[in-house]
Amino acid sequence: MSRLVVVSNRLADPRKSAAGGLAVALGETLKRTGGLWFGWSGKVVENGAAGEGELHVHQAGSVTLAELDLCQEDHDAYYRGYANGVLWPIFHYRLDLAHFESGHLSGYRRVNQLFARKLKALLKPDDLIWIHDYHLIPLAAELRAIGCENRIGFFLHIPLPPQQILAAIPSHEWLMRALFAYDLVGFQTEADLLHFAHYVKAEATAETVGANQFRAFNSTVQAEAFPIGIDVDDFQRLGRAREALETFESTRKEYSRRRLLIGVDRLDYSKGLPQRIKAFRELLQRYPENRHSATLLQVASPSREDVDAYADIQHELESLCGAINGDYGDFDWMPIRYIHRTIARKRLPGLYRACAVALVTPLRDGMNLVAKEFVAAQDEEDPGVLVLSRFAGAAEQLREALLVNPYDISGTAQTIQQALQMSLAERQERHVALLAKVKEFDVHWWCKSFLQKLEHTR
Repeated sequence: MSRLVVVSNRLADPRKSAAGGLAVALGETLKRTGGLWFGWSGKVVENGAAGEGELHVHQAGSVTLAELDLCQEDHDAYYRGYANGVLWPIFHYRLDLAHFESGHLSGYRRVNQLFARKLKALLKPDDLIWIHDYHLIPLAAELRAIGCENRIGFFLHIPLPPQQILAAIPSHEWLMRALFAYDLVGFQTEADLLHFAHYVKAEATAETVGANQFRAFNSTVQAEAFPIGIDVDDFQRLGRAREALETFESTRKEYSRRRLLIGVDRLDYSKGLPQRIKAFRELLQRYPENRHSATLLQVASPSREDVDAYADIQHELESLCGAINGDYGDFDWMPIRYIHRTIARKRLPGLYRACAVALVTPLRDGMNLVAKEFVAAQDEEDPGVLVLSRFAGAAEQLREALLVNPYDISGTAQTIQQALQMSLAERQERHVALLAKVKEFDVHWWCKSFLQKLEHTR
């Protein structure tokens, strides 16, 4: 196989077990091919010049890490302004939260041009390039413009909205045209792939020239759905380690008289946290047998707290949790334990296993790997129940979960009650089917499938 070159906004040392995410997925192939991982260093240089940045190259075993600094102006326009101020909300169907400023678009393109220039100097003729996520959509077009002829793939980790929503983005034609500079474009779900097909046919009069192959702008692109998974063996191994076992035992002991429900999310408006808390309140109101019995452990990790929309969601969540605990709590029972910090990954399997129900109820999510981690962490003899939003990408695969519409507060409460009352036999039957899918379509399948397709796409 050719050397793999991975490009993402941020990168991690694939030698470190805590790296997670892309490092887990791509680490093996990067190591095997002596690969290169290129991305932003995370460092912002206050007095740097726009469109310029210092590149730091170092070795992590057999993998080369190339990290690029950004100046304050580029960071604010590219990362905060366009990627997270326009693309993130709109791709999650939140037009009302998008902030359109012309300078942000030019900064977004300027940083992608900077990435292209710095990366081009490190490339070999037969390198296979895999670019990741919404921060770097135009990177292949910028590489082509300066003479790069390598095979290039792109994977979008977040949802792709329908044509009418995409068309609300100023310069959406330029953005989507950039995808035709890739040989292969991957999406999380078949629904995302369908949205892409509808857009390019309606807005770019693209011609279908093969199965999921589209031609427009004098270019042809192959598009496919590659639902990302988790490293099941590694996560289950983590669940057998001391930290996870201690977390399981201490949680079970502390809540020995309770039925535990759990939610683990970044604090983000896409996660449906206020709706989830309202549904839990509805559960306590409509099904009083859960009072003094059910406890919701809600972990909401800090995320972009300098942005107004995130501060608003935090205040709303704290207010809702406080009101429920005030109205229903007692000296020996608090309905909701709200934790606004990051829980160590090595403790999560034990926490998941101690809980009877997981609430994974985003309003919109590309995949949501918490759902798959919860399934992988369960005791097969006495598994918990997964309550999953139909608007999470994982819902396409995990049909044996209890699927809910998170906007329907009453319906979600009813489904949570169903989960709490589910028989052992039904729980086991659902879990067997869910675990089989999580294992079959794991992160190694995802990586292998995409790269094999990219190698054979012309």
